[in-house]
Amino acid sequence: MSAGRPEGGARPIGAARPDSGVVQVSGEVIATRRVGAYHHLTIVAPGVAELARPGQFAALAVGGPTTGNLLRRSFSIHKVSPSGTYGGTLDLVIAAKGPGTEWLAALRAHDAVDVVAPLGRPFPLPTEPVATVLVGGGYGSAPLFWLADVLRERGCTVEMVLGAASEDRLFGVVEARRAADGVTVTTDDGSAGHKGWVSDVLPEVFERTGAAVAYACGPMGMLQSVTRVAGEHGAVAQVAVEEAMACGVGVCMTCVMPVRDKEGVTKMVRSCVEGPVFRGDRIRWEAFHDGVCGVPADAVGAPRVGGH
Repeated sequence: MSAGRPEGGARPIGAARPDSGVVQVSGEVIATRRVGAYHHLTIVAPGVAELARPGQFAALAVGGPTTGNLLRRSFSIHKVSPSGTYGGTLDLVIAAKGPGTEWLAALRAHDAVDVVAPLGRPFPLPTEPVATVLVGGGYGSAPLFWLADVLRERGCTVEMVLGAASEDRLFGVVEARRAADGVTVTTDDGSAGHKGWVSDVLPEVFERTGAAVAYACGPMGMLQSVTRVAGEHGAVAQVAVEEAMACGVGVCMTCVMPVRDKEGVTKMVRSCVEGPVFRGDRIRWEAFHDGVCGVPADAVGAPRVGGH
């Protein structure tokens, strides 16, 4: 549905959390293109680019002003541009899987979309130059190219590992070769790069680069394997989790997951506010089964036999 170009272009319509550097804006789509199995949107969103950091995300309203779809859809920010012909923009990569994302994928130039961003905690950056490995699964690789640019500006070496089920579900292979010092590609079916999973090639990458930090974004199973391999090689894994975020601002509690704090105490925390980036070795991976997250018995507030 085309809502037409907003009068005067996109404009702020109020702050979602003014104390936290989050804004809500009426954005305008200025470009869309198909990239393999995904859709790449560029949106004019005043104020977002100046606030955003790699690893944060945006939550978009779907369906237009008369829709019954009350819940937003959240996407990692691929990149931002603070200035340009139309003003500050952000780029998002979308996989059309249901009515909400299909509506977003069908947007065209000059359509309006309501945006809340930037949300969540960004990737923490090294305080000194170190070797790093960036691992992306499918379109989960979207935020890693911006991160790679920032890391290289700080003198870090960057190796990228991109994996997906098949070649059309990879994202950014060409861009990775520009952004990184080295790139390894894997696909489950062998249609591009090495046949297999990213965990099959990661040990060699860590051994060759001596990386001290791994950054990853993608399916939870992949993030767990990145955390394991990084730990085996003495590296810290910082992972951006893919938990369902129905609101994106910490209200609905649908994205809670068990994470150990610095004292080793397990708490159920919100991925959208306390995350989406966590140290991989603090996530209770054993609580996830077939895509469903449970509550460990030793978590603070966990139900007890016979009642709470």
